[in-house]
Amino acid sequence: MTKHKVEEYIKEILSGYYGNNWQTIYNKSELIQYLNLKSGAIHGDSNSRRSLANWYAIYAILTFYKDNNFVNHKIEYLKFEGFRYTPLFEFTRNQYGGEKLQNHALNSRVNGEFKNKISSDKNKNLIVISDGKYFIHPDYLYISLNGKEIDIVPAALKIIKTYQKILYEKDNQFAMSLKKIKDLKSYEKQKRALIQLLNRDTEARVFEIMSYAILECHFKNTKVYIGLSKKDIKEKYLQIYKTGRTNANDGGIDFVMRPLGRFFQVTEVSNYDKYFLDIDKVNHYPITFVVKTSCPAKKIYTDLINYGDEKSGGLEVLKNKYHSAIEEVITINELVKWMSELNNDDVQFLVSEIDRYFKLEMNIVDVN
Repeated sequence: MTKHKVEEYIKEILSGYYGNNWQTIYNKSELIQYLNLKSGAIHGDSNSRRSLANWYAIYAILTFYKDNNFVNHKIEYLKFEGFRYTPLFEFTRNQYGGEKLQNHALNSRVNGEFKNKISSDKNKNLIVISDGKYFIHPDYLYISLNGKEIDIVPAALKIIKTYQKILYEKDNQFAMSLKKIKDLKSYEKQKRALIQLLNRDTEARVFEIMSYAILECHFKNTKVYIGLSKKDIKEKYLQIYKTGRTNANDGGIDFVMRPLGRFFQVTEVSNYDKYFLDIDKVNHYPITFVVKTSCPAKKIYTDLINYGDEKSGGLEVLKNKYHSAIEEVITINELVKWMSELNNDDVQFLVSEIDRYFKLEMNIVDVN
């Protein structure tokens, strides 16, 4: 198991509950270590997904545990047969940012990630499923300290609620920034303010939303001529479509361009395996990668080509497939350049699109 630095907010909560023993509790609690691992999204420069489904699956079960008076009543809990799925799932859907969550976390994803990244016992699930009912394995809820058994559920719940509050404040901060930008009277000032929001520290969902809106503005005035025959050729403007939820961990393609059929995938620069996983999933169909980095696009493109050559093992057929599958790389540098070139009407459109899609993702308003 890889050691991860303990987040300050988790350290403060554990200190509040356990005083000088907080580090011992942390070291003994794989559940709290997992929550710490999943906390990366609170940082502005984080590459981590929020993974709210995993957080809220645990949150739901622990909340029901507390509400059913199991805290410090281990004997009763050991006789318990589990909580029903529907109330748990409804609980996750009612949490901040959880309106469109699916059931994968409760049924598999938490256990899979927990075993891969935290658990010292690969045969023991964090979430136990028995006859369609769910509960947390008791070995992860109780810690032995100085001859006493401590129920860590109250501290774990506090950690989850604090994480939720931090994310809400981050989202609200971006919403306030957008409002200030919309209120600026000068389009040039709006443009400069948007450029300042786009950098390597931009939160992953915000980066995807801004990338989409910039690409939409950049391509929407570009014409192509297409038809089934010479006499059927028509003038068409390029259009970008979002294909799913922002930053969804579903292995899908983020944007599609019509009528050319280009695929766009928003991603991070750190793990090239992820790029080639996306390439393999679409059967080596050409992908344009939109990368959250300030490195030159040419360097990232070259790195990907070299990585593909290594991955191919020298097989020419695979090398050719990987080369043709990497259509283009777009980085923050290109996005900023394209923003700088926008006219006043396009800047107004860009601001409204970023605002619209952010509110859609946060379920602030309904968008028809």
